[in-house]
Amino acid sequence: MTKPHPQIDRAASSEKPLNRNVSSSFSCYSPKLSLLILAIFVTLFVVFQIRFLHISQSPSSCYPSPASWPFIYQQWQKLKNNCTQDLDPITEKLRISVTFLPLKDLRYSDKALVGHTWFISSLYDCHQEGEVQYQQFPSKSSQNRLLCIKGRDNHDGSWNYYALAWPKALPYNATLMKGLTFVSYNHYSYENIWHGLSAMVPFVAWHQKNNCELPTRWILYHWGELRLGMGPWLQTLMHATFDGEPVIERFDGIKDEDGGDPVCFEKAVVMRHNEGGMSRERRMEVYDLMRCKARMYCNVSLDNKDDNHKAVGMTLLMRTGPRSFTNEPAIIGIFEKECAKIDGCRMTVAYSNNLTFCEQVKLMSMTDILVSPHGAQLTNIFLMDRNSSVMEFFPKGWLKLAGVGQYVFHWIASWSGMRHQGAWRDPNGENCTYSEDDRRCMSIYKNGRIGYNETYFSEWARNVLNEVKTMKLEKSQSNGSASSSNGCMC
Repeated sequence: MTKPHPQIDRAASSEKPLNRNVSSSFSCYSPKLSLLILAIFVTLFVVFQIRFLHISQSPSSCYPSPASWPFIYQQWQKLKNNCTQDLDPITEKLRISVTFLPLKDLRYSDKALVGHTWFISSLYDCHQEGEVQYQQFPSKSSQNRLLCIKGRDNHDGSWNYYALAWPKALPYNATLMKGLTFVSYNHYSYENIWHGLSAMVPFVAWHQKNNCELPTRWILYHWGELRLGMGPWLQTLMHATFDGEPVIERFDGIKDEDGGDPVCFEKAVVMRHNEGGMSRERRMEVYDLMRCKARMYCNVSLDNKDDNHKAVGMTLLMRTGPRSFTNEPAIIGIFEKECAKIDGCRMTVAYSNNLTFCEQVKLMSMTDILVSPHGAQLTNIFLMDRNSSVMEFFPKGWLKLAGVGQYVFHWIASWSGMRHQGAWRDPNGENCTYSEDDRRCMSIYKNGRIGYNETYFSEWARNVLNEVKTMKLEKSQSNGSASSSNGCMC
């Protein structure tokens, strides 16, 4: 049948015969008849459903099953299927839109520690003044998307990838890991106790600020490369701090085809800047917590060292090999002589390489003055009570050539509430064939050994001992013997 032309339809709409036909087509119906038909239909429907309810309901059930309502159940299923069909294309598009980027962005290789770093470079950190800089997923800044990681290469971080995905539109073949995941980026090392501790401090700060929430797992990255563990000292400290052995994710059981199937995290916190952004007060709070937890873990008293609050503990923490003293008996004799002049002073000589973690915790808890060459063993200083003192020693050549890294124990002393009492730098040592300002000399000076100056060391030790003794007497008089510890914050 040929469809009428629109102009003809409009012209015909005004003709009277057409109007009569329209009127007559409705003349056979009336409102009463419509109501009667509707009432009959409703009555039949109710009778029909009651019959099926009676047949299908079992004596043991309290409520009819969905099958006992055939018409309603069928309509519901039809509606649900239609909604699912409408949503599937959207979910599919969201899945396809997930874009993976390299964990290590080589565009920032010349400034990997500047700004937002080359690790997860497309995203910025959350930062509240005085607090740690971190990323959290899901969060408002991620539009409530989850963090996903693909690949577990431990040689080239540019072959590992990250992306953000909506919880209900995860990438294909993705594994969702439940719980809280800590993701750490460390530009240095998890084996060196100073570098590793610096990377862990921000996680302790976040934990402390977030109702002491505990991580389910840790993922460790170095330059975007997966690392499968941390040094024993650091691992034990994290065990103590977080009340359990840290689970280091290795992605075992995850397929490693075409770069690896993605893994997404229900909740993830990422740290990329170590302690950067934290105020000194905030850092001291974090070190207080780690000191407290370490002492609890090792069954060391949280209170002062013993009942004699006037006693002064001096510890010579020695090294063997590089950066050790050339004449240990002479060093020990100098400090022993000065300690004997102070009432209540006791001196301990220990070696950092043969102490367990808990032995170090116990030793530091009894130490008011730590005397030690520069080195990683000095990381233990935060385990002393606040306001304890540190005396540091360097081999020849470090001042000019070692860079800012030589000041790390000045920094950690300040951050943990200690007193760095200065450093002695040996003017003598092995000669370098180049100019003393030539950086090639550092390879010679780096592991040099340290001599001594009896006159200088005696006066230095005497001054520090007298200062500490006076401070402890004042503290004892003002506080008495009352305990200052009420347990750890977490």
